[in-house]
Amino acid sequence: MTHAAEPSPERLEQELDHLLQRLSRTSLRKGDQLDQLALPPARKPVYLLLQDPEPAQRLAQQLEFFGLSARPLFDAEALMAALAEQMPAAMVMDVDFGGPERGLALAAQVQQDLDKPIPLLFFSLHETDTPTRLAAVRAGGQAFLTGTLEASGLLEKLEIMTSTAQSDPLRVLIIDDSRTQALHTERVLGYAGMTTRSLSDPIRAMAELADFQPDLIILDLYMPTCSGPELAKVIRHNDRYVSVPIIYLSAEDDLDKQLDAMSEGGDDFLTKPIRSRHLITTVRNRAARARHLKSRMVRDSLTGLYNHTHILQLLEDCSFRARRESQPLSFAMLDIDHFKKINDRHGHPMGDRVIKSLALFLKQRLRKTDFIGRYGGEEFAIVMPNTALEAAHKVLDEIRRRFAEILYPAQPHDLQCTFSAGVVQLDEELDALTMASAADEALYRAKHAGRNCVVRVEP
Repeated sequence: MTHAAEPSPERLEQELDHLLQRLSRTSLRKGDQLDQLALPPARKPVYLLLQDPEPAQRLAQQLEFFGLSARPLFDAEALMAALAEQMPAAMVMDVDFGGPERGLALAAQVQQDLDKPIPLLFFSLHETDTPTRLAAVRAGGQAFLTGTLEASGLLEKLEIMTSTAQSDPLRVLIIDDSRTQALHTERVLGYAGMTTRSLSDPIRAMAELADFQPDLIILDLYMPTCSGPELAKVIRHNDRYVSVPIIYLSAEDDLDKQLDAMSEGGDDFLTKPIRSRHLITTVRNRAARARHLKSRMVRDSLTGLYNHTHILQLLEDCSFRARRESQPLSFAMLDIDHFKKINDRHGHPMGDRVIKSLALFLKQRLRKTDFIGRYGGEEFAIVMPNTALEAAHKVLDEIRRRFAEILYPAQPHDLQCTFSAGVVQLDEELDALTMASAADEALYRAKHAGRNCVVRVEP
């Protein structure tokens, strides 16, 4: 049996140049209005450009389990056609795609012809030298992985690379008895992209804080029912609001009185009239810094999910809101099955990988309005607003089923993991603490029912 002769390097180079010229003539050139037709990042596929078709297909299937669409492509012409059809959320490219280090050249040329570069992750089966990694950076690579590509680790990188969506707008609560002044402040900050809420009665401040959860408070100095410094003291009495910045906004120009007010729980003092740009910059900087610090305090370092204390606080907040608005609320607790055996047989790094994998899986599969926390160790908690028990059970059971299909590269065989869960719905007899206790009891029953199942607490 005879084989066709391998094309010469010169011939391969000519074909690549021809494909790239065709690509540059497509609708993907600089200046084209791609964003008007583009799908949201979460709905775009990830293009996988790997040398070996079988691992590429397997990796695409694994990413699908996480809710991410992945499309394997096996030559430069297929990439060109795919790009002409649809821009991807990201590309994962073997540095040797199409030949030794030819993936680097292809990626560099593709990125050069785009107005907005595609998030690009390079991959090499073997460890690479510094010149290769430098070439990857110059080709637009934002990350570089070596060894075996594993779905959860890859997804973690892709999530960082493609998180182009803007974070939630900064939230500012304005407390001022002058409705005119409050409306003016709301208008200025609203134009700057912030979400605002104003309050003319300071006595209602604590209820408003619990409901609105602002990143920053703007407080008038003189109000009929109580002064600004008095209200600041009341706010600071609650541990939840100790770190929320308070900015006084007042016509008071006596420096001593301003300093006295700031010593009573305030962080800054702005004097009316104030230029809009000054107000916006001061509020944005302080609010953004406070949000960042709060995120560091309330999130788990391994997974980025909410920590134990904060997820229970969110459950309490959501319970209060659900009762007030007569909306359903469900709460679930999850636990990875046989986790000790995973650590004992495969080591703690594998255990951490499985924990991070489930965290990513939950973030991908649940709604943005759901709150996910790491309750402790291998245990997770989920607050699901506006969700009745049956719907919560159905969603969690589907997540359980799909999570069990994920493979983790290990010796002598790939590892698969499952979890058990208990879920409960808010009712007249349950508050936040008893909901957590009931969900934990249901989780215990799921474990004793054979694991890898979801048990719900009927009302």
